[in-house]
Amino acid sequence: MRQHLNVLTGALASILSLAAVSHGQAVDTLDPALKTRVDRIAAQVLEQTSVPSASVAAVKGGKLVYAHAYGSARLDPKTPATAEMRYSIGSISKQFTAAAILLLQQDGKLSLDDSVGKYVPGLTRGDEVTIRQVLSHTSGYQDYWPEDYVMTPMLKPETAQQIVDAWAKKPLDFEPGTQWQYSNTNFVIAGQIVEQVTGRPLMDLLTERIFRPLGMKSVWNSDEAELTQADATPYYRHALGPLRVAPKEGRGWMFAAGELAMTAHDLALWDESLIAQSILKPESYRQMFTEIKLKDGKGTHYGLGVEVIDRGGHRSIEHSGEVSGFVSDNAVLIDDGLAVAVLTNQDAVGAASSILRLAVPAVADLKPTVPEQQAIDLFHGLQQGKIDRTLLAPNLSDYFTDEALVDFQASLGPLGEPLSFRQTSDSLRGGMTFRGFTIVYPGKRLRLTTYTYPDGKLEQYLIAPAE
Repeated sequence: MRQHLNVLTGALASILSLAAVSHGQAVDTLDPALKTRVDRIAAQVLEQTSVPSASVAAVKGGKLVYAHAYGSARLDPKTPATAEMRYSIGSISKQFTAAAILLLQQDGKLSLDDSVGKYVPGLTRGDEVTIRQVLSHTSGYQDYWPEDYVMTPMLKPETAQQIVDAWAKKPLDFEPGTQWQYSNTNFVIAGQIVEQVTGRPLMDLLTERIFRPLGMKSVWNSDEAELTQADATPYYRHALGPLRVAPKEGRGWMFAAGELAMTAHDLALWDESLIAQSILKPESYRQMFTEIKLKDGKGTHYGLGVEVIDRGGHRSIEHSGEVSGFVSDNAVLIDDGLAVAVLTNQDAVGAASSILRLAVPAVADLKPTVPEQQAIDLFHGLQQGKIDRTLLAPNLSDYFTDEALVDFQASLGPLGEPLSFRQTSDSLRGGMTFRGFTIVYPGKRLRLTTYTYPDGKLEQYLIAPAE
């Protein structure tokens, strides 16, 4: 299981009852211009990566505004992807396990500062490692699935106890609280704690306290049973070879670390709840979203089952996931009421993250800054072989000879409108402001660098392939 793969287990009866209800439906109240941008991003990333399909959902203003699928959910027979189809979400499942622990803390049945040995006996230094440390990957327990493929032993069933016996009874990889190291073993332990405290399957608690209240009707425990013919088919490939149906992990391997499957629509309903703080108490969300610090004070960029990321000054609660044949990514800009969820059906490819990275600013409809707008306008002009010389200092005006304009037009014009055009850096040098910009096209990234005098005149405007 990759760094962001995970799964939960639950009663088969709960799975079947959830499956009997219709899945999340297509939603389309997003502004048409923004919808067009998201559609273009998803379609072109799929074309670039050859990933069969993607299911995308967006939350704006705290409400689900878009859920749509692209490409082919199945290649033989070729079947278009729809918003009603489920995909495995892999390690995004971890935040649901963390939420279960937080619910039990609210109920007074445990504390994050309890030792894990209080609930799961026999663990290495179980009397020292805390629940908070397993939820934040600072425990030292070794990861049982760091590989990016399904190993032969994983094709056979395994129990959570067998995983713990094999990986959580070894010497720790480091002293608890001194390092951050992603480990699926941590969440198997967390899932065992939930089941020990409640006396019932983890999936039952999640269904009762989270999925049903939020109307997440599509949720499926893919650790217990593979997805149906009505859902997306998982794929993988050897190097650049043909796409092949991915093997299914044996039952038990994804418990509490990556077991969930659902529609992007329903994952977005969970994102809505994170923004509204509607399932947990405010203090529980605060603990979940707070970056854990190591004993030396260094940050980990990780909370409890979630990554804590700064996206250009915007607080983002994120996680990606991967299990055999599926990759997912999810970002929730809590303070902005914005979220994007992306699910794809091919493993070992970053299409989900590429779509998410480009779709977040598109859905947010972030207006270009003044320097960005100036750079964009000049770019559009150069695509047509034109330049506004009133904006240029003498040296740069001399640089843009007729030959230069012909070369800019010939090389940039055919590219059309970029998927993204954003400033990525700035600094002072030589009495001028240096700015770096990244221009994104499907399969291509360009780097623009500029120098600007205090009077606003440009001394440099150079474009080259991004390294």
